[in-house]
Amino acid sequence: MDIPLPWERLLWSGRSAFPLPTRERYFLTDFRVIRQAGGAFDDLVLHDIGDVVCTQSGFAAVIGLSTIVVRPRDPRQRPLALRGVRRGAQLAALLELLSGEPTATLDTRAVDAALAWTPQRRLVGAGEAVSAAAAVLIAVFAIVAALHGTSAPAPSYAPDDPIYPGGRKRDRAAIVRYMQDDIMPWARSTLGPLTGGSDQVTCETCHGGTADARDWRMPAVAALPQPAFREQGWEQYGGPMDAQMRNAIYGYLAQPDKQPTATYMREIVMPGMARLLHRPPYDFTRTYAYNRSQLAFGCYHCHRVN
Repeated sequence: MDIPLPWERLLWSGRSAFPLPTRERYFLTDFRVIRQAGGAFDDLVLHDIGDVVCTQSGFAAVIGLSTIVVRPRDPRQRPLALRGVRRGAQLAALLELLSGEPTATLDTRAVDAALAWTPQRRLVGAGEAVSAAAAVLIAVFAIVAALHGTSAPAPSYAPDDPIYPGGRKRDRAAIVRYMQDDIMPWARSTLGPLTGGSDQVTCETCHGGTADARDWRMPAVAALPQPAFREQGWEQYGGPMDAQMRNAIYGYLAQPDKQPTATYMREIVMPGMARLLHRPPYDFTRTYAYNRSQLAFGCYHCHRVN
């Protein structure tokens, strides 16, 4: 396993200070937490974290080492144990923050600052343990917020955006006219080679057969090249995945026999539709937060994964 993968950023890495035979290493990216034990890897997507527990005991507490147990929301998944880590309370608080704030914008500078924060030393009893952990979490949240804020920059629509000029959605009649006059002629010529002819391209080609019942909301199209990551279980995690995050993960992956179609969609259809919407196409070389701030148009604005 490559760490990080091309579409994720490494925020922190460390190794167990315990003399474990597996020589465990741990990694935190902006998408998941990973445990490497020898040649084996376990990981957990951040928004699937259900609970984080940090404990210290015996000699480990004396030398400042902690064990962090990261439990998933889905009880069928195994928890991850990060054993013998330093600054465990800060790292546990950071994991709590990331699991509860999926839009948090972080870089290594913010993470380093959060992990370097040292709470005021004081003796606490068992009844005060929860409040002490809460204090760490609040302090880490404050550090990260001060450095970077807790969400990606709010995107702003251009005055000539055909759907949301200046950020205000046009009325239904104006949108329908735009779709009929500008989108459909392009769609028939561009999607025709994929559908068996331009006469086979209709509104339902992109909006699906239940478009009216869904008030024409996108994404709508369920059929698409099956990405390799789906076979590995990424789509089995609880909760919906953001459309633009899917772009970053799946953009260049499809089954080998469907690569020509995927390439045509990525290199012809996606940029063409972005141009009609007066928005940039999704830039796979830039971060997710950057694309979101630019209102970039990508594959999963139209496609869903079942």
